[in-house]
Amino acid sequence: MTGVPRVAVVGANGHGRWHRRVIAGLHDTGRVELVALVDVRPVDADPAAPVPRGTAVLTDHRAMLRTVRPDVVVVCTPPHTHLPIALDVLAAGADLLLEKPPVLSAAEHRDLADALAGTDRVCQVGFQALGSAALAELTAAVAAGELGEVTRVSTVAAWQRTDGYYARAPWAGRRTLHGRPVLDGALANPLAHAVMQSLAIAATAAGGPVLPRRVELERYRVRPIEVDDTAVLRVTPRVGPPVVAAVTLAAEEFVPGEVVVTGTRGRAVLEYPTDRLALPGDPAPRVVPGRRGLLENLLDHRADPAGVALIAPLARTAPFTTVMEVIRTAPEPVLLDGDRVHAGGTGADRVLTVRGVNAVLREAADTGALPSEFGVPWAAAPHRVDLAGPEPQHDANDLGG
Repeated sequence: MTGVPRVAVVGANGHGRWHRRVIAGLHDTGRVELVALVDVRPVDADPAAPVPRGTAVLTDHRAMLRTVRPDVVVVCTPPHTHLPIALDVLAAGADLLLEKPPVLSAAEHRDLADALAGTDRVCQVGFQALGSAALAELTAAVAAGELGEVTRVSTVAAWQRTDGYYARAPWAGRRTLHGRPVLDGALANPLAHAVMQSLAIAATAAGGPVLPRRVELERYRVRPIEVDDTAVLRVTPRVGPPVVAAVTLAAEEFVPGEVVVTGTRGRAVLEYPTDRLALPGDPAPRVVPGRRGLLENLLDHRADPAGVALIAPLARTAPFTTVMEVIRTAPEPVLLDGDRVHAGGTGADRVLTVRGVNAVLREAADTGALPSEFGVPWAAAPHRVDLAGPEPQHDANDLGG
């Protein structure tokens, strides 16, 4: 491809400002031209991402696609809007960087995959932690057998969110909005990276994409919301190790996010938000610097499709969408209240925490058991789904670059 790629951002506020800062650096070096910003609200000023002269600022993505004709579109809008916008972008002939979660159901994933197959366009999904050099070192160690046979991949993450977090938007804390899935819960949105990192490592151990045979899920909430703020997930694949994700937004103590890989020869821990890694034999965790940016990778792929693979192509996220489908169809989360929950702060800054939740999540991650299986008093019976499907047929392209 020739010429400087013309880039637009749909959803320029909120997390879209992070994308604008990335694009600003690329624009300044002449790698891209920022041609449009789209948002239903006035675009926030950001000193780290000034709007270049001549950049169109619009409120409707369809009008932008008709008038500006970008080559690449970054979509950073609420999850329930992703599919229709993505389909419009592909129909307009642009490549796509689609924020996570890409879609929220198996049907939407098929619709987007079919649309991609009918074009020569590509879709990169915004799981930016997949570009981590620390993850690459860990997966290389797994592939080389340094941990022996991998028997479990688990993740534990413990964050806090205030009342104000759930008032940030009409779709916050919602299961659906206007008849479309939203799933703004811990597993699907803020801690989705933890789930995706674990699935990516399990895919390396299995030699191909994770094809879930059974998904088990316990979901809890401490507020009058429609989704989980605390959850434990266990995925049993057809081939490869089980994956356990134990997460909360009602933590007593902050845990950034650890992916623990247990093997017959040792154990590795990746703190994925900080790229700190401890392999068997390491005396302490160490920072492994370097992340490949998803937009830069997409630009490199456009320039050399045969030589540069996408880091997070849509196909690589199919197991994640399978998990989202189970969450979408699961019963509503169990409400935890009374003496089990501690409140601190006031007004929009109020934080609710589940007493003892960090220890519960740590045990789930360390043992692979669900809270209901090791006698947690507030635990409820899990939602279980057995999944039918074809036998695994692995394609190296499904594992990403």
